[in-house]
Amino acid sequence: MDGTKVPRRSAAELAGLLDSPEIARLVSELEATRWTGRPGYPIRAMVGMALAKSLYSIPTWTRTVGLVSEHAALREAIGGEVPSVYACYRFGAKLRAYANLLDACIAGVLESLRAEHPGMGADVAIDGSDLPAYANGQRYVSKDGPERERFSDPDASWGHRSAVSTRKGGGYYGYKVHAAVDTATGLPIAWTVETASAAESPFALALIDKARERGFQVKTAIMDKGYDNGPIHDGCMDRDVAPVTALRKTERVKRGEHKPPSCEHGEWTFAGADYKRRATKWRCPTGECKPASRWVKADRLHPLIPRETARSRKLYHSRGAVEREFGRLKHEWALLPLRVRGLERVRLHADLTILAKLACALSRARAVPLAA
Repeated sequence: MDGTKVPRRSAAELAGLLDSPEIARLVSELEATRWTGRPGYPIRAMVGMALAKSLYSIPTWTRTVGLVSEHAALREAIGGEVPSVYACYRFGAKLRAYANLLDACIAGVLESLRAEHPGMGADVAIDGSDLPAYANGQRYVSKDGPERERFSDPDASWGHRSAVSTRKGGGYYGYKVHAAVDTATGLPIAWTVETASAAESPFALALIDKARERGFQVKTAIMDKGYDNGPIHDGCMDRDVAPVTALRKTERVKRGEHKPPSCEHGEWTFAGADYKRRATKWRCPTGECKPASRWVKADRLHPLIPRETARSRKLYHSRGAVEREFGRLKHEWALLPLRVRGLERVRLHADLTILAKLACALSRARAVPLAA
């Protein structure tokens, strides 16, 4: 697999996923959609191939079919019959047509994970990450040549990404995955895929709403400074979610309007927050001022969890959970490299990849029951 280091998997693990109630329900519901009378390949085998593709971090259906064909244990896990490459592509089209069934399966897995991990989803880290397209997005066919008339992936667009390790930052052609990740378990609970030109911040509130639709009681949303703006702060507050963001240096910040209240005795200290009133309380350091404390209305510059507090620093430090999860999905679960084109196909690829990750996490949680 191109030298990529991925965790060791087993056929028993794949069989266990297919036998889980959530995946078995998906198989049963997809079986009910057959109407032509043609026998075809068993749905269990098709779902098994989709899970094996992510479990073994394989970017293409051709290599997935080759792997399963060569290993008797994997063939037995999916039912003994190995679907053809063309059947796998047709199954992808079927999943796109019945996306509601796949969404219900993902929601079921997340619901079971929430039962295994009480409090899951209370603190979420939100961010976006690049997904370079399986295409050449250059405007010109060659240097100083004619403009390109046909793009192999017309749904993709140009975006910008930061430098990471030895990779140079700058423009790229492709998509972007936006996700809300639970900081306690490191698992994604809501996500979406958009084209690369779409800004990250507009999707934050939608991700919180999606997480809540799936039953998660989101209390804090941890985001980088790209999300530090008034609409996102107010939107979080309207949802009773406390935003924790790095401070963006606007003109008001340069004027020092973000600082705590102060007096001749020094800078006032944080003394608590009232979430119902959406205000924070600050006290004079010596208590000599009259009144000795005052309430400050919460806004982007003065959030309910002040940036000066230890709690805010601890929560913001946990934002690394979403970055780590992006890395694991890309390098251990074959979210990259993309070998499909078109926004709907990329979204399906992301859904199947994350479903496999969540199903494995649920299987491990069930194998280690909660302490009495």
